Amino acid sequence: MEKIIKIISTELQIRESQVESTVKLIDEGNTIPFIARYRKEVTGGLSDETLRDLNDRLTYLRNLEKRKEEVSKSIEEQGKMTEEIAKSITDAVTLAEVEDIYRPYKQKKKTRATIAKVKGLEPLSIIIMLQTEKENIEKIAEKYINPEKEVNTVEEAIQGALDIIAENISDNPKYRKQIKRLCYREGIIVTKEAKEGEQTNYEMYYDFKEKINQIPSHRILAINRGEKEEALKVKLDKPEEKIIEYIEKDTIIGKTQFEEMLKLTILDAFKRLIEPSIDREIRNDLTEKAEEQAIKVFGKNAKQLLLGAPIKGKTVMGFDPAYRTGCKIAVIDETGKVLDTETVYPTAPQNDVAGAKIKLLNLIAKDKVDMIAIGNGTASRESEMFVADMIKEANREVHYAIVSEAGASVYSASKLATEEYPDINVSIRGAISIARRLQDPLAELVKIDPKAIGVGQYQHDVNQKVLNESLTGVVEDAVNKVGVDVNIATPSLLSYVSGINSGIAKNIVKYRDENGKFANRKQLLKVPKLGKSAYEQCSGFLRIADGDNALDITAVHPDNYEQTEKILQDAGFNKEDLRKKEKLQELQERLKSLDIKKTSKELDIGEMTLQDIVKELTKPGRDPREEMPKPILRSDVLKLEDLTEGMVLNGTVRNVIDFGAFIDIGVKHDGLVHISEMSNKYIKHPSEIVSVGDVVKVKVIKIDKERQKVGLSMKLDK
Repeated sequence: MEKIIKIISTELQIRESQVESTVKLIDEGNTIPFIARYRKEVTGGLSDETLRDLNDRLTYLRNLEKRKEEVSKSIEEQGKMTEEIAKSITDAVTLAEVEDIYRPYKQKKKTRATIAKVKGLEPLSIIIMLQTEKENIEKIAEKYINPEKEVNTVEEAIQGALDIIAENISDNPKYRKQIKRLCYREGIIVTKEAKEGEQTNYEMYYDFKEKINQIPSHRILAINRGEKEEALKVKLDKPEEKIIEYIEKDTIIGKTQFEEMLKLTILDAFKRLIEPSIDREIRNDLTEKAEEQAIKVFGKNAKQLLLGAPIKGKTVMGFDPAYRTGCKIAVIDETGKVLDTETVYPTAPQNDVAGAKIKLLNLIAKDKVDMIAIGNGTASRESEMFVADMIKEANREVHYAIVSEAGASVYSASKLATEEYPDINVSIRGAISIARRLQDPLAELVKIDPKAIGVGQYQHDVNQKVLNESLTGVVEDAVNKVGVDVNIATPSLLSYVSGINSGIAKNIVKYRDENGKFANRKQLLKVPKLGKSAYEQCSGFLRIADGDNALDITAVHPDNYEQTEKILQDAGFNKEDLRKKEKLQELQERLKSLDIKKTSKELDIGEMTLQDIVKELTKPGRDPREEMPKPILRSDVLKLEDLTEGMVLNGTVRNVIDFGAFIDIGVKHDGLVHISEMSNKYIKHPSEIVSVGDVVKVKVIKIDKERQKVGLSMKLDK
C-alpha cells in the first residue's frame, strides 16, 4: 500500500499524507462528493476532480498488485521462479508489462512450438540456441527422428526445434519491451482507402501517415471508426531492420553453422508471432489513451451543461419543431407543472402559419408565457423564424432561446417519462423536456442517459463501461455541487445524491407522497433503508426550503449545526434571521470581520469547514449555477445570408472537442472556432479557453454557403 500511495502522490502532485487520508475515507465507504465537501481538513481540500482521479488510479494500482500476486504464484507453482523474474514483476508499472513477463509461463493453446515440445524436440532447440556444438546439426538431428511421434526426417526435427526457438524469442519480455519502445519512438501509423474511388467521410485519411508518438486522440478515434466501417485500411510501419538487428545481436554469438538458420528463425518469430501481437497492443494502447482523453473531454462538457444557469420563476412554452407531424407545444409554469399542450403546423407541408399563430398567441395570453424554448433539431430554423415573427404580435414581452434537444426523444419514450406523464402523448413529452431544460437544465438532464446529451465527440466509439462510470461520477458531482430540494426532487435526481441509490430515492418520494413534505432533515431517518450511514452521506446535499430549521436550506452539514448556531449567536443573530432579507445584509457585513483562525480553535472545527459555513450563512440557499452564464435570449432571427466576414457576434459554446469548439451564433448550424483561432498564445486544448455554456464574442472569418458551414475566430484583434 505504501508503494501505491507514493505512486499516486507523485502522479497527482499531492502530498503522501493527503493520499493516505483519502484512501482511508474511500475504504470506509464515503462517497467522492461527501469527501470533497465535508472532509476538506482530512484531504487537504482536494477537489472532486482530483479525488476521482485518485480513486481511478487507486483501483488500477490495486488491480495491478493483485495480478502481480497471481502471476508470481503461478510461476512459483511451476517451479520456474528466479530472482530476476521476481524483480521484474515487482518493478512492472502496467498490467501490460506483467502480462509480457507471464507470457512464457502461460498455459498455451496448441501452437507449432507446443507440438514440437510434445515430439521431444526441446533438447535439440537448446543445442541450436547454445551454438557451441561442432558436430554437424543434421547429424545431431538424426537422433531425434521418431516416427511414432511423427518426426520422420532430419528437416522435420530441425524445423520443430526452430519453432520452439521462435516462440521463446516472441515470449521474451525484454525483447517485447525494447520492440515497443522502438515502435513508439519511430513507428508511423499509415491509413489508406479500403475501396478505391469510394466517397466517404474519411477522405482525409485515404493517404495519411503520422508518427505514433504524435498522433492526437481525436484522429486515433476517427481512424478506428473508419476502419470499423470498412472505409479505411490501417497499418503500423515499424523500424523493422533495427528490431531484427537488436534481436540478432542478443541471440547470435558469431559465425557458426547455426547463424543462417537463427537469422531466418528470428525473422519468422518477428513476422509470424511478435509483429501481429505488438500491432494489437500498440493499437489497443493508443485507443485506450484516446478514449481516456475523449471521456475526459466529454465529462467536462457534460458537467458544464448540467451546471447551466437555471431560469427561475418564469412560465415557459416548450416548442418541439417538426415538419409533417406538426410542432408539439407544452406550456409549463415556474414549478414545472404542465398547464397546456398543443400541436401546430406552421412548417411544410401544411404551412398553416396563420392558424398556428392564433393558437399560440392565445396560449401566451392565457398562461402568461414569458419565454419560448425551441428545440434545435429538425425544422428548428423554420420554427425560429415563425416564433420570432409571432412574438411581435404578443400582448406581453416574450423572448425565445434555442435549446439543445439531444436525448429528448430518448427521454420521451423512456419508462421514466411514462411514469411521470402517463396520460400525455409520447410526442408531447419532448416539448415538456425542452421547456424544462431552459428552466432547470440539471433536474431535466439527469433523466437522460448522459451519452445522449450531445456534447461528446466519439462517445459511442469508446469503452461503454468506462464511459458510464465516468459520466455517473460527473453527474453525481454536478448534482451534489448544486444540492437537491428533497420536497420536489424526482427519484432520478435523488438517486445521484451522495449515499442514495435508486431504491432509497424511490423510498424518499414514496414517504413524501404518503406523509407530506419533509419538515426537517432528521425526518429522513424515518425513510425505509435510509440508515445512519446513508444519512451522514446525503443530509448535507438535501435542502428543505420552508421547514422547521432554517439551516436545512443551506449546505451546512447537520453535524455542524451546533457550531453554526454559536457563530450566529456570537454575531448577534439567530438561524431564523437567515429567512429575512433585511437581516442578511447585516449578517454578511458582520461575518466579514470573523477571525477564522481564532473561531476555528474555539469551536474545534477545521478552518476550511468554517469558511464553507460562513459562505453558506452569507448566501443561504444560494445556487452555484447562478454564477454561470445565462442562455442568450433572442427576439429576432439571423440567417446564414445575413452573415458577412468580419461580423462580430455573441454566441453560446455548445460543444468543446479536441480541435476546437462549436458555437451557436443563431444561424441554423453551429460555427466552428478551430483551436488555432482561439488565442494568440499556444494552448494544448480548447477547454483551457472555453467551456460548454459560455457566452463568447466571435468574429466570422469564413462562410461556406454550399456546405452551410461557418468559420469563426475568437481573436477579435486580428
